[in-house]
Amino acid sequence: MKRRLSTGSLLLDLVLLIVAIIMVAPLVWLISSSLSDPADAFSLPPTWIPNPLSLQNFKDVPGLIPFGQMALNSLVVATVSTVGSLFVSVLAAYAFSRLSFRGNRVIFVGMLSALMVPVQLTIIPVFVLFRNLDVVDTLTALWLPALINVFAIFFLRQYFNSIPRELDDAATIDGAGHLWILFRILVPLSGPALSALAILTFEASWNNYFGPLIFISSPENMTLPLGLVTLQGGQGGSPAVVVFAAITLVVLPVLILFLLFQRAFVESIATAGIRG
Repeated sequence: MKRRLSTGSLLLDLVLLIVAIIMVAPLVWLISSSLSDPADAFSLPPTWIPNPLSLQNFKDVPGLIPFGQMALNSLVVATVSTVGSLFVSVLAAYAFSRLSFRGNRVIFVGMLSALMVPVQLTIIPVFVLFRNLDVVDTLTALWLPALINVFAIFFLRQYFNSIPRELDDAATIDGAGHLWILFRILVPLSGPALSALAILTFEASWNNYFGPLIFISSPENMTLPLGLVTLQGGQGGSPAVVVFAAITLVVLPVLILFLLFQRAFVESIATAGIRG
């Protein structure tokens, strides 16, 4: 029996290893190509370890697009979107999880129905609203819609439901209010869930292309995803290896962020409550 289980475990590990190699190979090839000379980038078979290593492609990126300004714009939008989204989601999740008011479940179900509506269907009224607010072609138009994150509210509400209410009752007896209970009890106990949402929200904002494409027209307000398209299509098309270098610079921050917080991310998936 143990031998049979051992064989099955080895086969599973082998399958997972193959899948992992298939998933990581494009990223490795991207980084390798960005460090290669243009003549060697598309050689067959692919060169996984460039020889010699060249940083010239990375040096050429700022000369073709204002990469520093675009990176700053992306960082500002992603940071404000992440912090603002988590703050709003924590407050809303606490209300749905701990407060009893008329229409609680109806409002919650109605909010969840928004997950089934593609953003492309609502982009026209949102654009008209932002035009009336005079925030089109500003960074505000990129982070303002991200403050309401329905998935984050749902996820945190389920996580809060998994925390015993006896802790709230004990704090209430000691004279604690709702905000004290939320930020001194529930939020500290929800660290893994908040870390996972922070990673997902930051990544979604950092990689967002559709929003900047609709709302941003000035080069000084562009974010990196929109800037990469400009780099690829502008002036007859930039060399592919330079585009690869720019993509590498965009991917690495998110990759490093995930590697730093992967334990909290996995823990949140493993421990988050799914009770209604």
